[in-house]
Amino acid sequence: MCGIAGQLGGAGQAAVEPMIRALQHRGPDGVRLESLAEAALAHARLSIIDLEGGWQPLHAAGGTVIGNGEIYNYVELAKDFGLSTATGSDFEPLLHLYAREGEAAFARLRGMYAFCLIGPDGRAWLARDPFGIKPLYIMEHAGGLAFASEPRAFFAAGLMTKVLDEGAARELVDLNYVLGERTPFQGLRRLAPGEVVEVRDGRIVSGKRKSPLLPRPNEDGEDQELLTRLDAVLEDSVRVHQRSDVPYGLFLSGGIDSTAIATLMSRLNERPVTAFTCGFDAPGAKDERRQAETVARALNLDWRETTFGEADFWRILPQVAWALDDPTADYAALPTYKLAEAAKGTLTVVLTGEGGDELFGGYGRYRRALRPKLLGGRPAEPRGARPEVLAAWREQARAPRGLTALQGAQWADVVTWLPNDLLLKLDRCLMAHGLEGRTPFLDREVAAFAWSLPDRFKVRGGYGKWLLRKWLEHACPAAAPWAKKQGFTVPVETWIAPRAADIRRGLAKIDAVRRLGGPPAEGSLWPWLFFGVWALIHLEDASPAEALRAVVGEI
Repeated sequence: MCGIAGQLGGAGQAAVEPMIRALQHRGPDGVRLESLAEAALAHARLSIIDLEGGWQPLHAAGGTVIGNGEIYNYVELAKDFGLSTATGSDFEPLLHLYAREGEAAFARLRGMYAFCLIGPDGRAWLARDPFGIKPLYIMEHAGGLAFASEPRAFFAAGLMTKVLDEGAARELVDLNYVLGERTPFQGLRRLAPGEVVEVRDGRIVSGKRKSPLLPRPNEDGEDQELLTRLDAVLEDSVRVHQRSDVPYGLFLSGGIDSTAIATLMSRLNERPVTAFTCGFDAPGAKDERRQAETVARALNLDWRETTFGEADFWRILPQVAWALDDPTADYAALPTYKLAEAAKGTLTVVLTGEGGDELFGGYGRYRRALRPKLLGGRPAEPRGARPEVLAAWREQARAPRGLTALQGAQWADVVTWLPNDLLLKLDRCLMAHGLEGRTPFLDREVAAFAWSLPDRFKVRGGYGKWLLRKWLEHACPAAAPWAKKQGFTVPVETWIAPRAADIRRGLAKIDAVRRLGGPPAEGSLWPWLFFGVWALIHLEDASPAEALRAVVGEI
């Protein structure tokens, strides 16, 4: 896990140095910069694999690469293709394969990554993993094409000015995230999940995208047969996601997904695995701490509990707004940040359960989408969004023909809120503390297995994630997989309510908020509070503390 930045064509190291300095929180172990012909590359490293030899830019087989993330099958690639590598870096086999196969080598990668590769053929490539687990931003300008792991790098180098994209901001307050390649800053876009582009003379000349959900023959069969296959594919994914030369553990919520990861980590490790759980100190707040503790004791985990209360809310809110320079207003970012804060110093790599609901059909909205309208059925779409925002969401979420209704709803989530909300918040909240987040469910082998399952193995008898629950029934009975789950909610509106009048007055003074028409008289105030604090930090250069005080007053 790292921060990367660079220029392709034109501008050199002078512009790239301030870019990478702005990303040092992503790579606290050191920074390296290098100028090549028609390129300048920079890497801020968080050392995970090959602590001594894995520094980047990395050179091998006549090519150069800088990357953010992990290529989990680097061991298998080196073995299967007989590669002779000089380092233990997970990115070195990619350079050898590219020298043999060209761009076809990219399809062999199993992992989470964003990288820039310049091959021995002189061709330059930018690529992002199919699920969009790792971020990459690009902008074309008079001096060439600049790229970086976070938007703040472009502003630090003076490559662009901060101009709000109001359409993107409306998506943020309506959906809690921004759709597609768009960012809240005019002139800056995300490389799309699965996108690979070739850059010549500082300009994109070709591009293609790979979906993470590829068609394959159905994994149909008897229940026990599929349970055996599920066990094998999940164990294999967790095994490769544990590849690390530094301490690793997990975030355990007590829900189905993180419990599945914990179960397999416990199986694969001789020593107790360290697990962190966050609960909420607020009257009536829902969380699954007690269930997490039950699972942790059954699996002999080294369980660490942290709590989140009102004081944490006001302290962490502006810090999260700073970390999320490409924003999501998902309030789940707050406990994620607190967990990362708690884990820092104990762990460097954290496995999490993101993706389990999307791949195995867990959300209640999926089940509602399958019901007749007379029985309360409704499409799995955002509610309460403005017509133009909902229309944009529908366009982005449009699924290929031939999918079932359930698959269509899963597809919509995988291409909209998974990369632009769940994975974005995980990346930023952990990287703010120099931690690497890994998502074993969002592995190409797990995704291929899950996507090919018939619907009845995802939703059955009123339960989502049916096959995963059935597997846990035997793999970890303490998970109580068929019990009604509480889930968790961060009681943000409870904490906001006593200060609502002050917050509305503070928001009314912010130009970006006024341009969107301000918060409505009724409804949730949270996304507007977050957007107001975010706008002051990232558009008006306020410090996090100044931004919160301007909106809320003294805490």
